[in-house]
Amino acid sequence: MELQLAIAQQFNKTALDLSALGNGLINDTYLVQTSSKPFVLQRINHSVFPQPAQIMANLSQLNLHVAQKPKDTVKLIIPAILKTQSNDEFYQDEQGSYWRALEYIANTESLETISHIHQVQQAGFALGHFHRLVSDLEPSHLVDTLPGFHIAPDYFSHYQQVLKAATTVSSPESQYCTAFIASHQHIINDLEAAKQQGLLSLRVIHGDPKLNNFLFAKDTQKIISLIDLDTVKPGLVHYDIGDCLRSCCHNLATNEFDLGIATALLTSYLSEAGLFFSEADYDYLYASIRLIPFELGLRFYTDYLEGNCYFKVTEPDENLHRAVNQFQLCESIIKQEKAINAVITRLKTL
Repeated sequence: MELQLAIAQQFNKTALDLSALGNGLINDTYLVQTSSKPFVLQRINHSVFPQPAQIMANLSQLNLHVAQKPKDTVKLIIPAILKTQSNDEFYQDEQGSYWRALEYIANTESLETISHIHQVQQAGFALGHFHRLVSDLEPSHLVDTLPGFHIAPDYFSHYQQVLKAATTVSSPESQYCTAFIASHQHIINDLEAAKQQGLLSLRVIHGDPKLNNFLFAKDTQKIISLIDLDTVKPGLVHYDIGDCLRSCCHNLATNEFDLGIATALLTSYLSEAGLFFSEADYDYLYASIRLIPFELGLRFYTDYLEGNCYFKVTEPDENLHRAVNQFQLCESIIKQEKAINAVITRLKTL
């Protein structure tokens, strides 16, 4: 950890010690102890985010926008950017890696699984509140730091190219994945087609609102921050709500989609987001719930076929197992289509 500590001292000379923080699949994250307040140090994955300066520019724009809101209307903390001793927003080391430092939100915790319905309601409200806070932020003011992110037709096109050259598709799990993709490829363009037709509008999105990117206050269990903001960019809010539901409603033991949790999450989400939702936004909610686990499964499986070059793995077949889990979750969603649409219809009239 000597290298990381030396880099931490570029941001704060009094950095004393650090330890790994969280279990993100993209960036390397550390909690740095100093003589005063701790802070978060991250090495930005340069292969995933080739323009780190653009990430920091987006985060600065987001912080500025939220800071201009009346304080009594803002119910989420957006972590502040901490600058280097040279007043830069990031530091590049001798190996070419990019590092940044962010405010540490103390007395909070992130969750990997849901244990109480209150947590689900909080997640829905927090995401809806975030979307409401940025609903008047012009998307063109942000840089698209990940062109093609959440564009399912592009993922599918890449998958087809990779599959042609792949040699590891003989196992039962691989055969399941290829068969599932082939039989459900008709859903791939649902959201992008609606966007191109002008039915769904570009807005500012979080980009990765899975459960463990919400910070819960340890004492009240209220969500007070939404973190991992590298993917904040112009997009469809449907990507966010679909991904949040995918994360929170996934029964990891059975790969079933929990409709009760989905109902609670959507109810609290729409208590905020419903203030700017259009008729078409409601109409495409089910499509987003169905598409996002399919899209993620497609990405996991493609990465497996390519030799695990994007998502971190601890064993060679981990991305294959992840893909199977997502496709089984998608199957569960499809089986519950009528029930999910009934919930959406009821919430639309509230």
